[in-house]
Amino acid sequence: MGYNTKQQDAILSALKSSKGKHMTADEIYLKLIRQGKQVGKTTVYRHLEKLTADGTIRRYSSGDNSGACYQLADSHCNEHYHLKCSSCGKLIHVECDFLDELARHLMNDHSFELDKCKTVLYGKCEKCREEK
Repeated sequence: MGYNTKQQDAILSALKSSKGKHMTADEIYLKLIRQGKQVGKTTVYRHLEKLTADGTIRRYSSGDNSGACYQLADSHCNEHYHLKCSSCGKLIHVECDFLDELARHLMNDHSFELDKCKTVLYGKCEKCREEK
């Protein structure tokens, strides 16, 4: 179990060093390989599932089978919404009074509590719109 703990610690370290950036499993795997860590891709996926299940990290899915990205779970993520580019996969943190107003409307008029940390709006980022 110690070997797996070292691999899990390496995965957490890779996410911590990303400074709030979301990383795919492949990006984490490649980062660890570049650092000379002995880790298999399957092991990375297995640990990401475990860390997601226990709440240590958050998983953001694109919903179109293009993969997911991961980030350390912290209280800051509860304070903002997420925008995900459907072209490049970039995940953007957004603090927005208008979206807060929408969340209040959903609660007051529809008795539905929006979970900010799990709310992802899909579209195209500025860079991808300019490239088209």
